[in-house]
Amino acid sequence: MGELRAFLTTHRARAPYRDPMERRQDYSEILGQVPESDLAAQGARCMDCGIPFCHNGCPLGNLIPDFNDLVYRGDWREASDALHATNNFPELTGRICPAPCEAACVLDINDDPVTIKQIELQIAERAFAEGWVVANPPSVQARTGRSVGVIGSGPAGLAAAAELNRAGHRVVVYERDEGVGGLMRFGVPDPKLDKAVIDRRAEVMAQEGVEFRCGVDVGVDVDPAELRGRHDALVVAMGAREGRDVGLAGRELRGVRMAMDYLYQRNRAVARMLGRPAPPAPSGAEEITAAGKRVVVIGGGDTGMDCMANAVREQAVDVTILDVYPELDPVTGRDARHPWPLQPKRTLSTYALEEGGVRRWGTQVTELVGDRDGAVTGVRGRAVTGTSSADLEPVPGSEFEHPADLVLLAVGFTGVERDGLLARLPLRLDRRGVIADRAYCTSEAGVFVAGDARMGASLIVHAIAEGRRCARVVDAHLSNRRAHTDDREQAGADGPEASDPAESSDDPALDTAL
Repeated sequence: MGELRAFLTTHRARAPYRDPMERRQDYSEILGQVPESDLAAQGARCMDCGIPFCHNGCPLGNLIPDFNDLVYRGDWREASDALHATNNFPELTGRICPAPCEAACVLDINDDPVTIKQIELQIAERAFAEGWVVANPPSVQARTGRSVGVIGSGPAGLAAAAELNRAGHRVVVYERDEGVGGLMRFGVPDPKLDKAVIDRRAEVMAQEGVEFRCGVDVGVDVDPAELRGRHDALVVAMGAREGRDVGLAGRELRGVRMAMDYLYQRNRAVARMLGRPAPPAPSGAEEITAAGKRVVVIGGGDTGMDCMANAVREQAVDVTILDVYPELDPVTGRDARHPWPLQPKRTLSTYALEEGGVRRWGTQVTELVGDRDGAVTGVRGRAVTGTSSADLEPVPGSEFEHPADLVLLAVGFTGVERDGLLARLPLRLDRRGVIADRAYCTSEAGVFVAGDARMGASLIVHAIAEGRRCARVVDAHLSNRRAHTDDREQAGADGPEASDPAESSDDPALDTAL
């Protein structure tokens, strides 16, 4: 703790976002950096809590008070080491993580929290600028001779790949789309995350020995059984991309589309604009565009806000988000279900709302209406009260109709996609629609699962933590197998196979890993 009273005398600085009216005209990143002296002052606000709840708020357990103090003291190299000790990709979380650590900051009880996310981002960028982030491949002697296939290159798959490669295993990442990153590349708009940031980290991983094979849809282009024969273990990190649909009258109308389909198209359109690899633009009925249209987004989470930001940049006539959540307390910025230190599900404002969108709180859509040609023309709804979709009560006399030429459904996800991989690799699913597991081990021997595919759609920081933990389990499994193989070879005869962790929860190696 650098300054004993800094949390009393220094106020939180606003994040250095570009002017909303300027940035809505382009696809450049919206978040900048602050001078080092200002950032040091922000680091000094960290108050040396007896119990730093930010640790609990961060799924990675980042050493937050440590790197805050190191930035205050100007020890940037040590700050980078402390940050990378727990987080493989701080340059990504520093941009797109909603910062549950800040929601859990003790200062947030009655003041503004420490600017942890901005400090994290600038440590990561300083590390790249200074050349501290360099490839550090395992030595030839450290290579284990074991091979792991990772299916999916989102944050969980990338984290698992990085950790397993560091442990000495040969790692091949299979990605069905044209570039690595998963929804970081195809769901998150460029203004929030320049895709060159993903490519920069992937290049470091490639130099360390991780092999990326893009455009390979496992279950379609290659049989999972072939991969199981090719690798000693598989990690399924395919995400949970099955969007939740709505059972509303008028759902079949033209112009009612899933939000993620729109975001995929827009991210690829920007990629083509910037000269990055991308498939040809869709045409006709397949194209989803907000240009010149009245847009309604159903659902007010991050996906809905990203749709709004893209629609504004396409020069939609207007963009409205309809959200069933009740309006937040204007002082605390929280709802009753998410007191400190929990992460709020909504915020008082967002980057997208600042750029020109409108949000209507406590609103439930009841019907989609259209014209004689089958095109959507509007939505009907009503005001509701309640704390969630499970206890909504309509407000009498509040019915309304809102015009719309494009309606985007952004009401969450229902689990993993069932076609492709899971059509050929019969992994057991649980009632949430994700892959069932016991300590990251699936129902198939030697096949592991991590990230959204295991826990449901969540935050990037959860996904990275998942990938790291899963890697420890896989490494323990492979080390256990290697030890048994060595014992058999020394004995000169075949012995009993090592118990597979997918069939037993009593594997001591897994207990140690977890």
